[in-house]
Amino acid sequence: MQFEKSTIKYLQDLQKNNNRDWFADHKETYLKEQQKAKDVFAAINYNLQKHDEIEKSKMMRIYRDVRFSKDKTPYKAHFANSFSRLGKDLRGGYFLKIRPGESFLAGGFWEPNKEDLLRLRKEIELDASEIKDILKDKNYQKYFGGKFESFSELKTAPRGFDKEHPDVDLLRKKGFIATRNFTDAEVLAPNFVAEVDKSYKALRPFFNLFSDILSTNLNGESLS
Repeated sequence: MQFEKSTIKYLQDLQKNNNRDWFADHKETYLKEQQKAKDVFAAINYNLQKHDEIEKSKMMRIYRDVRFSKDKTPYKAHFANSFSRLGKDLRGGYFLKIRPGESFLAGGFWEPNKEDLLRLRKEIELDASEIKDILKDKNYQKYFGGKFESFSELKTAPRGFDKEHPDVDLLRKKGFIATRNFTDAEVLAPNFVAEVDKSYKALRPFFNLFSDILSTNLNGESLS
């Protein structure tokens, strides 16, 4: 199971013709390419289930909500899917987006709620060594460059935390995400699904540590 050139071609055409008339005229092509993408996402989910517990696999709608956006184009010129882990003790989630020239996968904690974010920051304040060990992990460095991405960061330490803390760069983050980019050639390669799975496997030490942190207090005692 793999993505086909026709899928990338359709998304490129949609980027150039992002309007309702064109979309309606090519609805049959969209439905064919959507199903191909669903099949690949299903294969990825099947592989994930072999080494993780996935509660839900969800393909994102192509229709954009333009009510609060400056970009009024009606469609997302990509196919994307999220994979949610099962249960309150299995934290983190997986994501994959296929867009010509901008495809990537991600995993982690995009917008943790304020309680979870505070707990993570308290752990970093106390001792960030285990978290930094994740960033040094051989596989994490291979697939994710040995760093965390964040949708946004504070300019300084959060309120109540030392601005001179040695790990203030971690304290400033509002999320903790690992990302891996793919070229179109990589997306279309026969081993793409396998590469996605290898990347997701490399996230497990990250997920395991953060799940442990978020399910215990600072003394390591279970919250349940």
